[in-house]
Amino acid sequence: MITQEQNDFMTRVAPGKPAGELLRRYWQPVALLEELDGPRPLKAVKLMGQDFVLFRDETGRLGLLDRDCPHRGADLAFGRLEDGGLRCPFHGWLFDATGQCLETPAEPVGSKMCTRIKQGAYPVVERSGIVFAYIGPGEPPAFPEFDCFVAPGTHTFAFKGLWECNWLQALEVGMDPAHASFLHRFFEDEDTSESYGKQFRGASADSDLPITKVLREYDRPEIAVEPTEYGMRLTTLRKLDEKATHVRVTNVMFPQAFVIPMSSEMTITQWHVPVDDTHTYWYAIFTSFTGPVDKQQMRDQRLATIELPDYVSRRNKSNQYGYDVQEQASQTFTGMGMDINVHDQWACESQGPIQDRSREHLGATDKGIITFRRMLVRAIESVQRGEREAPLLIGADQAAAFSGPPSIDGVNDRGSDNDAYWREADRERRLKSSWAAARLNTGKAG
Repeated sequence: MITQEQNDFMTRVAPGKPAGELLRRYWQPVALLEELDGPRPLKAVKLMGQDFVLFRDETGRLGLLDRDCPHRGADLAFGRLEDGGLRCPFHGWLFDATGQCLETPAEPVGSKMCTRIKQGAYPVVERSGIVFAYIGPGEPPAFPEFDCFVAPGTHTFAFKGLWECNWLQALEVGMDPAHASFLHRFFEDEDTSESYGKQFRGASADSDLPITKVLREYDRPEIAVEPTEYGMRLTTLRKLDEKATHVRVTNVMFPQAFVIPMSSEMTITQWHVPVDDTHTYWYAIFTSFTGPVDKQQMRDQRLATIELPDYVSRRNKSNQYGYDVQEQASQTFTGMGMDINVHDQWACESQGPIQDRSREHLGATDKGIITFRRMLVRAIESVQRGEREAPLLIGADQAAAFSGPPSIDGVNDRGSDNDAYWREADRERRLKSSWAAARLNTGKAG
């Protein structure tokens, strides 16, 4: 049983809070690159309760600064992008992407004041359509050479969405293989050839068996959890008959992302990023092992259910997630439409802004969640001791040793050795891929 104190220890992310201090040791998504499109590439962002302004200067350089001007605290999100940086409208102070003050124009002629002023600034990089920031102490870790970071831009697509809940309960839905048989249950199977860009709507690899049928008819999975160098791997088995087993391999990329199969050709890497203690953005990179991603189709599909500029779901708490009693009786288990992100959002938000884990009763299928929480607590305690004993707090040399991680959804009809099946399936997919084949290296961690 988890106490309220232990729950706060794992969930609270403001500066100085134990979980917040751990998450600040990692790169965090802060925006989609597309959010800086347009005539004014500037955006106010909030991360773990702190306010920043993200911008791109005239040379294309990205910058992330504290949002309050160091002069008298005016809001730099209304600043002017000009003269090599961001200029505060209050008194014209100008800052570059490193936070250095370049001009204090209202000061007397010859004043050197600007040379002594530096605004809080943070490293930012773009990876696969997402802008990542590091707001922690010291040097940031390196990016592991996982598929989502090394695939060519033509083969990735990034998107995001806002949920009104704590980051940890949003993440935990992704490491729970059992829920898909219920929360995402569809009573009828669709044409799997029309499933491009849709989660849980295609066919398993090596089979024409619809995943919707697998989840609906085989709802008592056998789940194995294996700690890895990057976090942990979950292998979920659903025995179809005496010979065939549905095998699904998913991963947790510590501290707050999961890597899951979307289809036989794509994987999803999804982060759960705290805006504050009670709001979370999910950021996803869809990675294709076959042809280039149809970015327009993927974007159009998502904009049908998510509204800009804040990337808020059109089905949400205010309209009961589109719940329809007739649909629940005849079409879907939830009665909340066909978009599984809405199902997940309801599941997470219905637990409350921060789930009260002192009232929960975990079962055997929650072993992934139990393992992760122990891993999280150990990592938080390590940071409190001034150590770096946590997955993926790595340097460049270590980052190059990572690959994958393998994420497979398929049917093993050989009757045994499911581990060998998914490893071979992953290798075969990479061998057929224009970009992944060159990276095959069995010595890498993945």
